[in-house]
Amino acid sequence: MKVTREEMEHRQVSLQIEIEDGELDKALDEAYHALVNKVSIPGFRKGKAPRNVLEQHTGKDALLDRALERLIPQLYERAIESEKIEPIGQPQIEVVQEAPVVFKAMVPLKPEIKLGDYHSLKLEPEPVEIGDAEIGTAIEQVQQKQGVWVPVDRPVQLGDLVTIDVEASVEETPFLNHKDLAYEVNKDSSLPLPGFAQNLEGAEKNKESIFTLIVPASYKVKEFADKDCLFKVVVTEVKEGQLPELDDEFAKKCNYDSLSSMREQMGVDMRIKAEEQSWLMLKQKAIDAVVEISQVEYPPILEEWEIDGMLEDEARRFGYKEVQDFLRTANKTVEDLREKLRLMAKPRVVHSLVLGKIAEEEKIEITSSEIDNKVEDMIKESNDKEKLQQFFALPHVRNSVEQSLHTQKTIDRLVEIVTCGKDETVD
Repeated sequence: MKVTREEMEHRQVSLQIEIEDGELDKALDEAYHALVNKVSIPGFRKGKAPRNVLEQHTGKDALLDRALERLIPQLYERAIESEKIEPIGQPQIEVVQEAPVVFKAMVPLKPEIKLGDYHSLKLEPEPVEIGDAEIGTAIEQVQQKQGVWVPVDRPVQLGDLVTIDVEASVEETPFLNHKDLAYEVNKDSSLPLPGFAQNLEGAEKNKESIFTLIVPASYKVKEFADKDCLFKVVVTEVKEGQLPELDDEFAKKCNYDSLSSMREQMGVDMRIKAEEQSWLMLKQKAIDAVVEISQVEYPPILEEWEIDGMLEDEARRFGYKEVQDFLRTANKTVEDLREKLRLMAKPRVVHSLVLGKIAEEEKIEITSSEIDNKVEDMIKESNDKEKLQQFFALPHVRNSVEQSLHTQKTIDRLVEIVTCGKDETVD
């Protein structure tokens, strides 16, 4: 064989391999002997038909295809060995010429990552400010959740919960028809149409309100878009929200000793949560900053593998074991979904490669005891500890835990570097 090598962009090598006549003849002869014993040809016992007769019966291309099926992988392996190439995946192979036979192999190589000087990066977490206003808002949200709806005898006001009978039509075509519908009169609501809630304001119980609204141009039923919709609404019940008093009794119902202790503890909890979020944001900023100053080149196959994993995760998220089953239900082609996921796949690949290089530079390792401790922590939270122990004993699951710990340990080390070793522990 004759091999021509060409370095391509994105960490790929193109090998053009010309098959010599002797190599092809031998492969054709092997293909003939393999095929002649499987094909019945009139006038000949199985396995006894001459090669030219077999070619006339099956077609010359069939014999050539069978020969190349075996020969191309053999020659490819010899080529990458002679060229001292270490591929990270299967090549893309294309036969580009038949006389003599020439095929091309596009070979994916290991990524090349040149890290910038990440030790010179200096980042700080966003300062956390939790004041009386933020604590007050949080307490009001708890108060809202504990509120109750109480029937009242008055016209409808914004913020009420009403029960209505509603009929609506567009040019005499039915649009809505509901009895005893519960509806919260929220001024920001756009349902069933923008302006509906505002038109209920001031309505009296058991009296019909008639009004017209314009169906938005973006409405999903196109024949209704940009047309007048006539509403006839009868309010049968009006309820207003009543909130509990903000006092010590309210705090005790929320499992606090007093309202003042509630404010104090909620402030502490909010600060802890905000500081945790600040550090999470810092971790992402640190990774982004290293990516920004680094050079990363990788073969396209890495993005395809990432998309494969994302498709599998998406299928499992919706309860499917197979991607194809998920696609049938989602009524989408795999090409559509792959293109949608491609935008997310690229940064994920780059970030993963950069973190992998940092781990290599910083000599990050995970010990067996660290894996054991992590598994033990996860098992503690389970109701079926025995089943979970069997699950985590599987080699691929344990390997997944190790990879996760390795990534987290690398990120923690990066944060330590960019913050000059400041402790991120939240008190």
